Amino acid sequence: MSTNAVAAVRRLDRRGWLPRLDNRLLPPLLITSILISAHLSFGILEGYQRTGLAIATAIVTELVLGRAAYGVWPHPASAYISGISVGILVRSPFLWPFFLTSFISILTKYSLRYNGRHLWNPSNFGVSAVLLLAPDTVSLLSIQWGNAVAPMAVIWLLGSVIVWRVGRLHISATYAASFLLFGGVRAALTGVPWVTAVAPITGPMYQLFIFFMVTDPKTTVRTRRGQVIVVIIVAFVEMLLRLANVVYAPFYALFLVGPAAMLCEDLLMKPAKRQGLS
Repeated sequence: MSTNAVAAVRRLDRRGWLPRLDNRLLPPLLITSILISAHLSFGILEGYQRTGLAIATAIVTELVLGRAAYGVWPHPASAYISGISVGILVRSPFLWPFFLTSFISILTKYSLRYNGRHLWNPSNFGVSAVLLLAPDTVSLLSIQWGNAVAPMAVIWLLGSVIVWRVGRLHISATYAASFLLFGGVRAALTGVPWVTAVAPITGPMYQLFIFFMVTDPKTTVRTRRGQVIVVIIVAFVEMLLRLANVVYAPFYALFLVGPAAMLCEDLLMKPAKRQGLS
């Protein structure tokens, strides 16, 4: 989103002309908009039953585990995002991958933790795990918007406003710029046109990745500078994986880089904490 557009949105927000919604509800609204736009444009859903199963599994698993672990009923917004992401991304003729991916996604929030935080974005882990476990049965959405400019523009504008509202626009913008830059490197090394190299970023899959996975507050490092550096590394690792002809490179890149970055941050912060206590 341009500087002028961001400034205009900020003016509207200061004047109270933007809806005052709970920030937890903004990402679910965005991802629902992506689903509706992509399905109306391309019919992306494998079936309402499969997407409904993914959403229901995620929410029920979240409620049960949250109640069992902490004694409270967790807000379902995060689980809804994970479930609908699985419903959009996963391609399979069977129902069980939708159930299993959503279940694994939420389970990791409660099982794979370090210093009170889960290490992986839930749907990123779930999708990556099922792709590795059942590559002959499961694939991912690969549609690009192509000439359908209107829905793509609406989603990018809406997504930019929402991630700005929750303070994560710098992450999405940095990743998008890095992808375009490294796309140029890939184009130079492989001889494919630059437009072809960067075309995947126009699709619903990348909109989910850019607005939800790399910006997840629970699984990103704490400092703004660190977030920018990490997302550039994610884009760089993705480029390397693409050069090695690894399918679904962005998901594997985030799967590898995200937890490693959080662990490194914690190790670097420990000496500083000890010095502060001494």
